[in-house]
Amino acid sequence: MEPITLSPPDARKQLAAQVKMLAARNGLSVSAITSAEPFPELAGFMERHIEAGHVEGMDWFTVDRARFSTDVRNLHPHAKSVISVGLAYWSGPAEKPDDVPRGRISRYAWGRDYHRTLKRRLKGLQADLEELAGRSLDTRILVDTARIVERAVAARAGLGWYGKNANLIVPGHGSWVMLGELVTDLDIAPDIPSEKNCGKCTICIDNCPTHAIVEPYTIHAPHCISYLTIEERGPIPHELRPLMQDWVYGCDVCQEVCPYTGAAKVVDETDMQPASISNQFPCLHWLLRMTDEEFGQTYFGTPVPRTKRRGLARNAAIALGNIGTEADIPVLALTLREHDEPIVRGHAAWALGRLGAAAEIRACTQTESDEYVRQEIDLALTNPAR
Repeated sequence: MEPITLSPPDARKQLAAQVKMLAARNGLSVSAITSAEPFPELAGFMERHIEAGHVEGMDWFTVDRARFSTDVRNLHPHAKSVISVGLAYWSGPAEKPDDVPRGRISRYAWGRDYHRTLKRRLKGLQADLEELAGRSLDTRILVDTARIVERAVAARAGLGWYGKNANLIVPGHGSWVMLGELVTDLDIAPDIPSEKNCGKCTICIDNCPTHAIVEPYTIHAPHCISYLTIEERGPIPHELRPLMQDWVYGCDVCQEVCPYTGAAKVVDETDMQPASISNQFPCLHWLLRMTDEEFGQTYFGTPVPRTKRRGLARNAAIALGNIGTEADIPVLALTLREHDEPIVRGHAAWALGRLGAAAEIRACTQTESDEYVRQEIDLALTNPAR
C-alpha cells in the first residue's frame, strides 16, 4: 500500500484564519474576507434607487458616485482582498429611568463615535498583519465615509445578509453591528456568502413608524426618522412630525422588532456605552434650553454633533409635541419666545398647537419677526391637530 501524502494547508486559507484571529484580538467582534473584485450588479440597483427619489436630499449621492462605488479598486488600485469587520454593540434592553419627558437616541450613537473606534482597531489589525507579513502593506482603512457599499462587501464576504430593512443581519448579533473595512494587497482566501435570508417575515416593514421601508430592501430616505433627525437641516415635513414619536437622533424601531436582532448576544463594549443619561435618553426640556457649551460638553466625541445643537433642539420640540402634556407647555412657550434658532422656534409653535396652547402661540404673533416662524405660528393656530 502506498503511503498517504498529506497536502500542506492552502497558504491563503491559513492566512484567512490568522486574519480573523488578529481581528478578534484587536476588539473587532466579527470579520470575514472577500476579494477586491467589482460589484457590477450594484450599479443598476443604485441608479434605479436614485432615479426613484429614495435618496432625495442627499445631494452627494449621485449616479457617478454610485458607479464609482461598485469597484473598490477605484479607491485602492492595488487591492487584492477586503477584510470586512463589525463592531457589535447590543448591550441589552434599556428603558427610560423616570417620568421626566425624555427623547431617545439611536443605540449606535450612545457612546464614542464608532468611526474613530473602528479606525483605531483597524489600525491595530493592520499593524499586526504587517508584522505577520514581515513587510509594509499597501492598505486602506474605510469606515462609512468612503465611496464603497459596505453592506455589499460584508454580504459577499459572508459576514451577514441583507435584511428587508436594508440593514446587514449578522448571526448572533442581528443588525446591532457597525461595519468597517481593511482593503489590502494581501491575497487572502475569501469566505463564502451566506445563503440565509428573511424568508416571508415583514415585521420591520409593518412596524416602520413613517412607512419608510417602501418595499423589501428599499428605504425611502426622506421619510426615514434617522434621515429626518440627522440629515435634514430644514423644517421637518408636517405630515411626518406626528409619526416621529420621541426620537431625537436616529431610530432603532426596525432593528428592535427584528426577530434576529431580538436574539442578539449582549456584549460589553465600553466604547459604545453612554457616558450619561443625556447620551441615551436626554431630557427634552434640557435639549430646548441647552447652550452650545453644554451641547459640546455632552456630545463631543459621539456621533450626535452631526445634527448640530439646533437640529437636536428642533427634534426635541417635535418629540414634546408627540408625547408632551400640559405640564410641558411653559418650556415650549419659552422656546417659542426666546430660542436663538428660528428652526427651533417654528417647531415649538407646532408642538404648542398639538398641545392646544393657542394662547401661548398668540402671545408671539406680534413679536416674532422671522417669516418662517410666523408661518408656523399661523399654521399652529389654524390647524393645530396636524
